[in-house]
Amino acid sequence: MIHMHSTEMGTDVLVLGAGMVGTCTALQLALRGHSVALVDRRAPGNETSYGNAGIIQREAVEPYAFPRAWSTVLDVALKRGMDADYHWRALPSIVSPLARYWHASAPSRYASIARDHRHLIEHCLNEHQALIAASGAGALVRREGYRLGFRSQAAMDSMADRAVMLQAQHGIRHTLLDSDALARSEPGLRMRLAGAVHWLDPWSVSDPGALVQRYADRFVALGGHLAEGDAATLTERTGGWHVQSSSGPLTARHAVIALGPWAKGLTSMLGYKLPLFVKRGYHRHYRGGPGLRLPLLDAERGFVMAPMAQGMRLTTGAEFARLGAPSTPVQLEKVEGAARELIDLPEPVEAEPWLGNRPCTVDMKPVIGPAPRHTGLWFNFGHAHQGFTLGPVSGRLMADLIEGKTPFVDPIPYSPLRF
Repeated sequence: MIHMHSTEMGTDVLVLGAGMVGTCTALQLALRGHSVALVDRRAPGNETSYGNAGIIQREAVEPYAFPRAWSTVLDVALKRGMDADYHWRALPSIVSPLARYWHASAPSRYASIARDHRHLIEHCLNEHQALIAASGAGALVRREGYRLGFRSQAAMDSMADRAVMLQAQHGIRHTLLDSDALARSEPGLRMRLAGAVHWLDPWSVSDPGALVQRYADRFVALGGHLAEGDAATLTERTGGWHVQSSSGPLTARHAVIALGPWAKGLTSMLGYKLPLFVKRGYHRHYRGGPGLRLPLLDAERGFVMAPMAQGMRLTTGAEFARLGAPSTPVQLEKVEGAARELIDLPEPVEAEPWLGNRPCTVDMKPVIGPAPRHTGLWFNFGHAHQGFTLGPVSGRLMADLIEGKTPFVDPIPYSPLRF
């Protein structure tokens, strides 16, 4: 159990990183009565958590595996598709993690990884709902699922078979829409598609950054301290951890690193060699036009069109590049062309596309648990494509571990010790 122990501004726990994962960690601890400081360089929900497709993906019981088909790998290598791109300059630094990612994606290893991943995903709606209710954020959320659209009947039939399997094995509900039904459901579509798989369980959020901000507002209302500061100033002090903030030094017995793609920098400084890498992604909003009722993933092109408060958001697949490398939105240009075949896309809202970084691990599972070599230091990062979905689940698990309670999910599969 945690106890107060401090000198300067006293807190039980410092949480570094105010994205979805860090904000939910801070809120879960505050809801249990702990004194918590949430520290970031920017306001909550302004980095990775701001830029996703805004879907709480209850159906995502299988994490993104490295493609096993050589034709797919070749398409990526030759930069032929839309769903993946890379910087030549980044290759030396990512060859090793990508090789390990490929290794972990072999069917024999992937099955147990997917099971561990599923044990987190199956709690995502309940845990988000608890925080949505606590923070009065219901108006941001639609509980109507989203759709995978297919241009070819063969791809549609293949996914329909998989959807039936997922429903039978994991209870993931879906309906199938043929070409006519999809055209009736989404009158804004200009092009006739072969059909769609409608996942019924996921929820969509009209402004992902605003949902994180609501959770942060609730945290502050509970007495939480939101501080502007640089996680790189974290140092171990007698009996705890210390970080510099604009409101002065903060000290606590526990510190949680929830820095998403920036976790590698700080954990490396502390002497940890964790196999983390970054997948970058882009988005842009477009206003006007009839738009869509629900988010639609163009399954054969690998991008999402999501109706949001700011307009129609187009999101790209993955780009492999170094953290901080210059923006190269070539995927978004391709995606824009493909999207214009499907819907009217008037003028873009932003002058430049938004760019964000997804924090990935080589075995597709997040890192949640105590740091192996430091007392009172905790890791909560590496959620890849599912940080927005898993923030509340991961935050609750982290709070259980810090409190020394029996965790509501077995934490062993996500332990930093596995590396």
